[in-house]
Amino acid sequence: MDIRNLSTLDRAVTRSISAENPDGSKGGGARAKDGVGAIHARDLGPGWKIAPAIKIEPGEVAVLADVEGPGTIEQIWMTPSMPWRFGIIRIYWDGQETPSVECPVGDFFACGWDAFSPLSSLAVCVNPGSALNCYWPMPFRRRCRITFENVRDETTTLYYQINYSLGPVSDDAGYFHAQFRRVNPLPYREVYTILEGAVGRGRYVGTYMAWGVNNAGWWGEGEIKFYLDGDQEYPTICGTGTEDYFCGSYNFENKATKEYQEYTTPYAGLSQVIRPDGLYNSQTRFGMYRWHITDPVRFDQDIRVTIQALGWRSGKRYLPMQDDIASVAYWYQELPTVPFPGLPDKDYLEII
Repeated sequence: MDIRNLSTLDRAVTRSISAENPDGSKGGGARAKDGVGAIHARDLGPGWKIAPAIKIEPGEVAVLADVEGPGTIEQIWMTPSMPWRFGIIRIYWDGQETPSVECPVGDFFACGWDAFSPLSSLAVCVNPGSALNCYWPMPFRRRCRITFENVRDETTTLYYQINYSLGPVSDDAGYFHAQFRRVNPLPYREVYTILEGAVGRGRYVGTYMAWGVNNAGWWGEGEIKFYLDGDQEYPTICGTGTEDYFCGSYNFENKATKEYQEYTTPYAGLSQVIRPDGLYNSQTRFGMYRWHITDPVRFDQDIRVTIQALGWRSGKRYLPMQDDIASVAYWYQELPTVPFPGLPDKDYLEII
């Protein structure tokens, strides 16, 4: 929401879904008589935090929200008690059978390495101790369904809250999409694809990348490219380097310390650097985000987004890297959603 409109008294109504009010109904909260907190409230009774979370069994797909529209998802908070790559969030708009969002939960919230790292931005915040928050506005006209799949072999506990409004949606509002990809390792001299197959009219609004480097030396010379509306060999938008796209420069290096420098800003950041420890952590791993909130990339027919993995080798020559790269592309578009490539299986998703 534009802060300039914050004082506007519109006719929308506010609702919220959590384990304490699973359908978001008016006056429907804190009515549970059984739940994960019941044993702790046994001397207090209903209304005293009886159902603050849900249990999700191995292989189970839990429905977190099923809301009739029109309306807009305005904020999502959750804290899963599991390796984050093993929890899959999906969002379906207006009765589609194809999800418009399909992503491991940590990567969706720009924290892809199963390790907490604080992040403060306009679209996503990751807060202590393991609080995942997003503020992407997600309008829908007829129906919104949000699910969470537990692909691990153990039961997980999920605390969550989904805040939304019910009210008119603009005729020109697009539907929120987010797509996850991972390649490990990237084949030699291949370009990493962040997004392809999106068809229709839309706006590309963000990129998150979890990048594990498998060589020594600087790794981020690669250019990001946006192929728009029928572009084939040559893109309409071509960046100048990986750190440049994520609004940094010169290797993300702090010149005083001679080390990578983490940063988070409203629109872009290097929010996570996992450094080798000399024993078990053998490669440096990075988490980076870039939100196109003030500069969305508009497309009318289709969009494809790629990035090169490029370092240095002898003779001052570029080295095509063979890294562990995962990404999430975020965009808005009209429906229908073209089916995404299938998610990797559990073993390929796993971070080791």
